[in-house]
Amino acid sequence: MDIIAIERHSIQELISKLRRVPLLNQPNILIYETALITLECIHTDSLNPPQNYIWLAELRKVQNLRWGLAAHGVDLFRLDGYVTYTVREEDGSEATYDVYPPIVEESIEADGTVALLINDGMHRVYLARLEWVAPQVVFVRGIPKEYPYYAYPRPDRWQGIDILAENPDPQTYLKKCHRVKDNKRLYRDFQAVFANVGRSRSSLLK
Repeated sequence: MDIIAIERHSIQELISKLRRVPLLNQPNILIYETALITLECIHTDSLNPPQNYIWLAELRKVQNLRWGLAAHGVDLFRLDGYVTYTVREEDGSEATYDVYPPIVEESIEADGTVALLINDGMHRVYLARLEWVAPQVVFVRGIPKEYPYYAYPRPDRWQGIDILAENPDPQTYLKKCHRVKDNKRLYRDFQAVFANVGRSRSSLLK
């Protein structure tokens, strides 16, 4: 991976952008507009993944991103804001991406359990777990009750997580347990305010 430029952004800039994140199919609803947003280092044992698997190819991308950023003096697990970085692709073109800390939402479940649910960045959190790091995350509290994260936290947290070579077929594998049938109406659209956080980072495979 060839990172050719890095731009750092402050915690204040990160929080300001997060307050403008809409729901995917309801762009008038800014899900974090009035929430309490902090950056905190939280042990992975305390975090609740919603996803039943780790995709090995994505884990390798994240690992290569960690190494690539480290070469520029940036710690993926302690961003203190967010980072915009530019890479040179295999065809010689350039592409720019944003990376922010994993997003963790406080979620109060039906039995009264308070789950620290990983909304975005599960592979980064899992890599931090493999490296024995308590990663810095964006911790969001006070989300409107009518707009919870679209999937439930895993009851056993990290126990029993599958590591898969291929991205599984949702017709034959339960990726997540969705809260509602039309789960996309609860999807947080980070791509609306950050650059290229929703598409594949092909160059990071190298």
